[in-house]
Amino acid sequence: MGEPPGYRPSAWVHVLHQLPRADFQLRPVPSGFAPRELAYQQALLLVVALAGLGLGLSLIFIAVYLIRFCCCRPPEPPGAKSPQPGGGCVTWSCVAALLIGCAGIGIGFYGNSETSDGVFQLSSALLHANHTLSTVDHLVLETVERLGEAVRTDLTTLEEVLTQRTELVAAARGARRQAETVAQQLQGLAFWQGVPLSPLQVAEDLSFVEEYRMTVMSLLVLVLSWGSMGLEAAAAVGLSDFCSNPDTYVLNLTQEETGLGSDILSYYFLCNQEVSSPFQQRLTVSQRALANIHSQLQGLEREAVPQFPAAQKPLLSLEETLNVTEGNFHQLVALLHCHGLHKDYGAALRGLCEDALEGLLFLLLFSLLSAGALATALCSLPRAWALFPPSDDYDDTDDDDPFNPQESKRFVQWQSSI
Repeated sequence: MGEPPGYRPSAWVHVLHQLPRADFQLRPVPSGFAPRELAYQQALLLVVALAGLGLGLSLIFIAVYLIRFCCCRPPEPPGAKSPQPGGGCVTWSCVAALLIGCAGIGIGFYGNSETSDGVFQLSSALLHANHTLSTVDHLVLETVERLGEAVRTDLTTLEEVLTQRTELVAAARGARRQAETVAQQLQGLAFWQGVPLSPLQVAEDLSFVEEYRMTVMSLLVLVLSWGSMGLEAAAAVGLSDFCSNPDTYVLNLTQEETGLGSDILSYYFLCNQEVSSPFQQRLTVSQRALANIHSQLQGLEREAVPQFPAAQKPLLSLEETLNVTEGNFHQLVALLHCHGLHKDYGAALRGLCEDALEGLLFLLLFSLLSAGALATALCSLPRAWALFPPSDDYDDTDDDDPFNPQESKRFVQWQSSI
């Protein structure tokens, strides 16, 4: 299948797409994108479970460390106040946790920015495609209405004026038939009219998800970095499977959701220059009919106006309608060419499979660093807490210190006796 202009599967797509996949019974699963198949869903859930395994191992490590620190220390002799060892280790552990956390925050900001850029590019491409399809529908509707009005009014009036000349009436009726042919052919060009799937609605749904994505992901990172990492890993793996060969899945899904023919969808999604447009015959018939109408009107203007001055007004109105129709027709020819919608398709894939996928990978690294920083901090807390002096060390205060509780009490008593 042809690839959209400017889109090639990135190295990240190839690397993630080559990773092995297995279901819950550890049986191999093909890496083709099939989100509705149970085996593929289990493979992605298994990727999420790997993050859960990492969470369990980190919790076990922290628990073992804390148990060893709290329960396996040698007993101290009574009254001994020797300094606690390990101050340097605690300091460097805190520094490491701080550096890892700062690096994770920077990577997380970059990943979130890339993901947002990818979703924005995808939404923009969908909105542009929706504008193209809406313009086609509008031009077809406007042109058909104009031609219908011309047939009902101007051509009818022209036939009534030319009733004395049979050949001129025949020419007017020929123009009527050609106009009806053009209207009938143009009605078939609005192929997206009445389709339940709206690119505008898809773009609005994406914007809604993107608006709350950062909030949800931040909550997951705050509560459980490993959970966020699992979701991001599964999303990255599934997205790489989609991006490795998106045309087949998009074609099948769009045909299922819209009911459009495979010839129309293949023309716009693949845009093979060797394949002609599925609307080529309609466009050719319409163009010939418009040319015939133009010739007939010119003939009527030469023959009828000198003998029937009343025919000049409907003829001028018909010529104006014909000029507008030809202008709309040329716009339809340009809009119905596959290049515009295929370009939007390529922009959507680049936003989803390049920027968004790269952003997910950086967010995955951010979650991993956050989990590492959290584990390091948790392991450092007990030893750091042991370095704080006990509360008894604060009882050795100067009697003349104004902040001494006894001195403050004597001062209050002195003030009350005055």
